[in-house]
Amino acid sequence: MPDTAIPAEAPVDTATPVDTYSFLGPAGTFTEAALAQVPEAAGKPWRSVNNVGEALADVVSGRSVAAMIAIENSVDGGVSATQDALASVPNLRIIGEYLVPVNFVLVARPGTTLADVRVVNAHPVAYAQCRAWLEAKVPSHGHIPASSNVQAAASLFENSQADAAIAPPGIHKHHDLVVLAENIGDNPNAVTRFVLVSRTSALPAPTGADKTSLIVELPDDRSGALLEMLEQFATRGVNLSLIQSRPIGDALGRYRFVIDADGHIIDERMADALLGLRRFSPNVIFLGSYPRADKQQIQFTPRYDDEIFIEARSWLREIVEGDKDTA
Repeated sequence: MPDTAIPAEAPVDTATPVDTYSFLGPAGTFTEAALAQVPEAAGKPWRSVNNVGEALADVVSGRSVAAMIAIENSVDGGVSATQDALASVPNLRIIGEYLVPVNFVLVARPGTTLADVRVVNAHPVAYAQCRAWLEAKVPSHGHIPASSNVQAAASLFENSQADAAIAPPGIHKHHDLVVLAENIGDNPNAVTRFVLVSRTSALPAPTGADKTSLIVELPDDRSGALLEMLEQFATRGVNLSLIQSRPIGDALGRYRFVIDADGHIIDERMADALLGLRRFSPNVIFLGSYPRADKQQIQFTPRYDDEIFIEARSWLREIVEGDKDTA
């Protein structure tokens, strides 16, 4: 990831809450790079927070109009802390998604060499994405978790037991650090997906390249329950780009599913699928319909066009109304 992907330090939070955006800080994180892609946030105060819970609390309390949080990585999968938070905090909506290519450097205090490294400070997701490189180059290293990639680097000056840290490229411009190695990510094509979360109930207009995010609980632990849930989408021609299980936590065998479906809730096929889910599941959380970051137009079989659903309802209505007329 180029150094230019790390924006300048965000302005101090001095405005009214409606003007403020929260992000996982401090300055220089990939989350801040994602927030820099939001046109509405340009020129507004940005509030640095320490974790997803604090970011969402800002939105719920009204301290911030929206918060940028990581939700999925192309290497490590879904971010469980984010998924669980969205399942437990009511009345939140995803209003946009943003993609940030991610790569990492290994940094240390001046005078440290790669041979000196015994303990590495890193955010758990970043550590997972660099693990193969570390095991090859620093095979006997230990790992200290950090709250963010930038905090991992900053902690080297805070009496840390770590000798080095995994951080974003360009971190040496913010802190007096030396770069021991570049491009240490195990996958050079790694991308993290971020979402902008707000309390608004207004839906972004459909673009034809949209995504709908949901959290759905299975009604019970029995054979075929998951298949019944998936059929709500399959029989309406709705493709799923993400499905991930998370334990509900109240008993063994009880799961909710985090789902990203191709399309907008206004699309007839998506609306019909959601009606089916609502009849099937005791709890469906609608997280939002919003434009896809990659702007790829949704492809689907013509028999699932909006007009097909509309015509089918009209056909049924004519039958019912006709029966009333002859009664």
